Amino acid sequence: MRLSVLDQSPIREGGTATEAVQESVALARAVDAAGYHRYWLAEHHDSNGLACAAPEVLIPQVAAQTQRIRVGSGGVMLSHYSPLKVAEVFRMLETLYPGRIDLGIGRAPGSSRQVAQALALGPGAVPLDQYPHQVADLVGYLENELPESHPFFGIQAQPAGAGQPAIWMLGSSLESAQIAAALGLPYSYAHFINPEAGPRAIQLYRDRYEPSERYPEPLASAGVSALCAETEEEAVELSWSRYCMRFRRRGVPSVETALAFDYSPAELEYIVYSRSRAAIGDPPMVKARLEALAAELSVDELVLLTITYDFADRVRSYELIADAFGLEAARAPEARPRSA
Repeated sequence: MRLSVLDQSPIREGGTATEAVQESVALARAVDAAGYHRYWLAEHHDSNGLACAAPEVLIPQVAAQTQRIRVGSGGVMLSHYSPLKVAEVFRMLETLYPGRIDLGIGRAPGSSRQVAQALALGPGAVPLDQYPHQVADLVGYLENELPESHPFFGIQAQPAGAGQPAIWMLGSSLESAQIAAALGLPYSYAHFINPEAGPRAIQLYRDRYEPSERYPEPLASAGVSALCAETEEEAVELSWSRYCMRFRRRGVPSVETALAFDYSPAELEYIVYSRSRAAIGDPPMVKARLEALAAELSVDELVLLTITYDFADRVRSYELIADAFGLEAARAPEARPRSA
């Protein structure tokens, strides 16, 4: 089974967004060395707790500081942008880092309605029901296959080249699964957002899949919440920071702050439920849970999302999981003499 990483660039309480972005680059280097397959950067706007608003800017920095891992967006919120511009940006990334770039796209705003309007230069943003057409246009630009009847037929997204980024549809609903199937695109289901609909959405995607020239067979993965530590008790304790962050709507709090927070009965019930759907525990427990999730969802790739207060705990979680699955760690580069 392939293991990949989704990074939301979390900002710890008392820390800064700058530190969060720097940690994203450092985490990418660590998981590249540990043998993970992809590294996806999320897009969020006007957030006190998540730092990355422009994955397309951070992707080349991550790609430049890693060796073999695929790097991409998880994802670009296409409803905010011109499909042509997104195609040009990711063609440029593919030109700079051939064979390593993923373009994950989603339709969630990743922000408030006010922020969505600001991104569209005021009222008049593209309605959500136009999203399938935006995706089709994006694919057309990337593959230089807009139909002749299209008003922008003949426009070529530059830089043109033989390669192009791998396109992934992201989603947490049956509708996103249907769009991915109709357009013949790979599909990554956000289990960490909506755990219950996952099996049905992925099965719907497979059942309705329309083969495309680039993707003749359906290709699915799932984004899941995971946190691994040396012991189950430590992992559960560390997980309080992420859940407390959800309710306080600020940066990631320390474990001590999270444990002292005054949770409502409904919030505690949510935490118990969320932990039951995530993979939290020591290495054997997390490995077993991830294998069970992959079987339940009928996927052979999981994209792991881990949030902790302490950055070292987040890195260690990914390393423990890599060890548990026996991922092939990268060999250290051979020492070379400095040129005169």
